[in-house]
Amino acid sequence: MNKPVNLNKLGIWAPKDDASLQHEGRFAVVKEMLQRYRAFLLIVAMPTLLAALYFGLIASDQYESQADFVIRSSQEGRSAPTGLGQMLGLGSALSGVQNEAYGVADYLSSHDAVAALQKRLNLEAIFRRPGTDPISALGRNETTSEELLKYYRKQVSVHYEPTTGITELRVRAFRPEDAHAVASTLMQLGEQRVNDMNRRAYDASVASALRQFTDAQKEVTTTQIKLTSFRQSQGDIDPQESGAAQTKLVTELDGQVAAARAALATMRGTISSSSPQVVSQQQRLASLEAQLAAYRGRLSGNAGATAIRLGEFEKLRIQQKFAAERYQAAAALYEKAREDASRQQLFVARVVEANMPQQALYPKRLQIVATVALALLLVYAIGWLVVAGVREHSA
Repeated sequence: MNKPVNLNKLGIWAPKDDASLQHEGRFAVVKEMLQRYRAFLLIVAMPTLLAALYFGLIASDQYESQADFVIRSSQEGRSAPTGLGQMLGLGSALSGVQNEAYGVADYLSSHDAVAALQKRLNLEAIFRRPGTDPISALGRNETTSEELLKYYRKQVSVHYEPTTGITELRVRAFRPEDAHAVASTLMQLGEQRVNDMNRRAYDASVASALRQFTDAQKEVTTTQIKLTSFRQSQGDIDPQESGAAQTKLVTELDGQVAAARAALATMRGTISSSSPQVVSQQQRLASLEAQLAAYRGRLSGNAGATAIRLGEFEKLRIQQKFAAERYQAAAALYEKAREDASRQQLFVARVVEANMPQQALYPKRLQIVATVALALLLVYAIGWLVVAGVREHSA
């Protein structure tokens, strides 16, 4: 009698026990749920899980150092102009300070500031500290200046608030000392930029007045040299006084000649013309007339006459006086330009010094993960509504 074939041993068929049936049922339920919620898992659950894993386990801590400063001028101490005063242009000084503040904020976010930080602190090394995750850190390979500037602007925030005039500086780095060093150096760079602006503005406003002052000073020196040379060549310190003395002497001689002529005429009327008294008086008159002619020739009768020398001297004195007046006016203008430029000088007033952070504030892990989850849920909900609307419309 033949024995029945055991199909279980042959592997063709075997009855399933209850445990196997329950396992297959659970697997089928899970498979059905995965198929049903596949879109939700792919759009919401998986990206949120990846974000949670990255920010919870991989993302490096980042520390933030903050510093605040304002840019002021010495004119800001005066009363602020009213609305009418601003309409009349009295608020130009304040607007100038605002423009400079915007300029400093723009500079601190520029490639010039990045180059200065790279030279002083090695900015690339700060943003590539060992142990930082590759996503947060600066690229490990050599970066171009444009790539470094782009990353720098992600880590450094410079914001100027026009209503308060405060410029807020925030720096994030992977080490507390790095954040503090970058923020402190940026404050120094900002002060240096303000000093450069002051120097350029001072030079621009004072340069013209200084040039006029220098020209007037040279003119005074030149006229003084000419006047001294004239005195040395003529051998006369003050030709004006010398001319006055000679004029007085000519006047006195003229009077003596007139008196001598009158005396001679009187003698001729009383005594003989050949008498010794008349001859002596004639000789005295001739001598006085010769002296008078000589002195008159010195005054105006030859090329080296006193009148010509006095005219040249007066011309030089007028030039000297004009140069002196021009020098005084140029000196006053130069001093006023310096005072005005000094009153318009800007300076950086530090409101909050760069702090040494004690606790990592970034990344905000829970906030980021929650934001990612909510955003993905919103996307999923919009997509679900669109698909449901299409299905309903096609049905």
